[in-house]
Amino acid sequence: MWFACILAIFLLVSSGIAYRCLAAFITGTVIELPLPLSTIPSRIGNWTGMELSIPTTTREYMERNFTDDFISRRYINNKNQEWADIYIVYCASRPGGMLGHQPRVCYPGNGWIHDSTDISHFLTREGKKIPCLIHKFHKPPPTYDQTIVLNFYVVNGKLATNQRGFSGFLSRRFNITRNPARYVAQIQISSISEKSIRNAATDITDLILDLLPDENGVVEAVEQISPENGDVK
Repeated sequence: MWFACILAIFLLVSSGIAYRCLAAFITGTVIELPLPLSTIPSRIGNWTGMELSIPTTTREYMERNFTDDFISRRYINNKNQEWADIYIVYCASRPGGMLGHQPRVCYPGNGWIHDSTDISHFLTREGKKIPCLIHKFHKPPPTYDQTIVLNFYVVNGKLATNQRGFSGFLSRRFNITRNPARYVAQIQISSISEKSIRNAATDITDLILDLLPDENGVVEAVEQISPENGDVK
């Protein structure tokens, strides 16, 4: 009996040490996409993108939660006189690290007041129907700023509007096989106008989805983006 107890304690301690070592290893490395998110063209139709800086606190939060890749850009459509910010986060080292990373948590945490959230959808250029949530926020006086945020997730190639699809035990585990097709990605498009975010979502989402592995692990963007000039072929 005493031998069995000692063995059980030894195995428990060993597994704890192994888990911490694994966590330290994965935290220090990233799982790379076949093409990084920065490959998304800076020119898409009438949209022209420019990089946006990520606040230090946000960057530190993403690193703590095993973010492997991300981009933050503002796309401006001079033809329609509108703009939209595109924010994409890809998490494969530990997909469950994306839990809690959602507009109704992050925006109030940065001083925004939540007004409403609606279930919605939009159609892409290629006719794909994308389910999403539309969040509306405002800042208190004296700024009175307003923002509208379109948000959805891609989980192992499948679309999701909320975090239930990756809140289970399997998503919380480390991606030991380092398979880039086991992931959670968040796509967030924001602006002061709902029309602007819907127009940007329609024009840009196909490229985003083709850059992420589909359900079979295939990344179709390899054949669609020209690395020489960053334009869509």
